[in-house]
Amino acid sequence: MFDIGFSELLVIAVVALIVIGPERLPKVARTAGHMLGRLQRYVNDVKADINREMELDELRKVQSTFQEAARSIEDSVRSVEQSVNKVEGEIRAEAAALESPAAEPASAPSSPATAQAEPAPSQPKA
Repeated sequence: MFDIGFSELLVIAVVALIVIGPERLPKVARTAGHMLGRLQRYVNDVKADINREMELDELRKVQSTFQEAARSIEDSVRSVEQSVNKVEGEIRAEAAALESPAAEPASAPSSPATAQAEPAPSQPKA
């Protein structure tokens, strides 16, 4: 993060020893270490929170994508169901029309095409 070399650290230590004094320097160094540790924990917590928020955003996007896909599938299933119901109604109407009393009686020939299809009896050759 900071580009501080060994020589810069040595200068800071000498200045701190002169300004603070040898009696209070260990206590100040310990306090600075604790503060630095708290700062690092705080930074790590903030990074973890940011990462969690980013993952939550991604999960929300995935969830919305799946919900849109589910809605699309539901709509297509409904349209297919409506088409099937419409065709079923048409088939029922046709079946009802065929079963009505206007149908041909059973004693009549089935159709002229079948009467013509029967071969005529052949004459014996003498």
